Amino acid sequence: MILISCSSTISKTKAVRQAKSPDSEATLAVHSKEDSLQPHINERHSIKTGADKYTVYLPLLKNNKVGVVTNQSGIVLIEEEPIRFADKKTQIHLIDFLLDQKISVQKIFAPEHGFRGNADAGEHVIDGMDSKTRLPIISLYGNNKKPKSQQLAGIDIMVFDLQDVGARFYTYISSLHYIMEACAENNIPLIILDRPNPNGSIVDGPILEKEFTSFVGMHPIPVLHGMTIGEYAQMINGEQWLENGISCKLTVIPCSYYNRNMQYSLLAKPSPNLPNDQAINLYPSLCFFEGTNVSVGRGTEKQFQIYGSPYLPKSNFSFVPKPNIGAQNPTYNQVVCFGEDLSSINELRQLELKWLIKAYTTTTEQSKFFNPFFTKLVGTQKLQQQIEAGLSETEISQSWQNGLDQFKKMREKYLIY
Repeated sequence: MILISCSSTISKTKAVRQAKSPDSEATLAVHSKEDSLQPHINERHSIKTGADKYTVYLPLLKNNKVGVVTNQSGIVLIEEEPIRFADKKTQIHLIDFLLDQKISVQKIFAPEHGFRGNADAGEHVIDGMDSKTRLPIISLYGNNKKPKSQQLAGIDIMVFDLQDVGARFYTYISSLHYIMEACAENNIPLIILDRPNPNGSIVDGPILEKEFTSFVGMHPIPVLHGMTIGEYAQMINGEQWLENGISCKLTVIPCSYYNRNMQYSLLAKPSPNLPNDQAINLYPSLCFFEGTNVSVGRGTEKQFQIYGSPYLPKSNFSFVPKPNIGAQNPTYNQVVCFGEDLSSINELRQLELKWLIKAYTTTTEQSKFFNPFFTKLVGTQKLQQQIEAGLSETEISQSWQNGLDQFKKMREKYLIY
């Protein structure tokens, strides 16, 4: 990785040459002066995401035809002059911002859940047009996970701005892989506007085994990888995970005033069923239930903060899933589910299996508890086997340690913060 220290008024000529040079396959981490200032300011508003550092990346985009991978999480905070806007907002979507700055945006590429982020998990999202900007939208979900050459025709440079949550099965990093691969194959530079990982420094869970590779797990990493999406992109390049070991011409615009031990609250829901900080923190642990006969609260207002099933013991806590935004036909629609409410527990600092194990040992339908999707999510058959054999959470987590130690050693080379 090449680190470039530059002021916020980076030379336009130099910046474009770095982004478009056909001979360069190294990652550029483009910094501004503020990156050398104190890094431990912990107020949310003091952190600058890559998107907020527009004076660094705008020169890279001028006089280029631009494609943008983003969704509702692509928010820019405007805090300084001389940037001025027609609508005078201090918070603006990246697409509106780029158009306001006369950047020639050609197409929007949208991940799972769509550009506006309101589609169900796994729902097929069709191509279309943004009603506000009239820009064409290309879906990167369903049968078109990787942009085709004709969809990239006429694009000089791509921008990637999605808010990840640090979990292997959260599909935005799979979309990142396919975008990097398509850009590498079509000789298009890629700029990543980095954002903090709300699950910060947590590295935990089993390592994905190659035979269980899928769109909910493409790389041999643990469930919680403890990296930002910019760092993760560097790992994809560095470990040669793209088809035939090709490399994407990558520029990462890092966050400022950020370290991975900070708490970070998102400005927008990263997806319909992660409505708040608590859900995002519980998501890596509770998502395992998606491979079982247990609901994680889709169809309620506490998605990924509760779990329950008609087959768990009756208790003082119950809920009834009903159709809502992001869950048009939720698991156990209109059926009473018994379980636990975790919406008020303290922040997790590790992957928790205790709720999964408890549900398995108390269900009345143990033989039907796991379904085939469980192994895809976990990335190994071992966890189901361990739970069925009665191993404790401690015994199971200890079995991950060698793999986690190796991953942390590999990960170290790609960390920015």
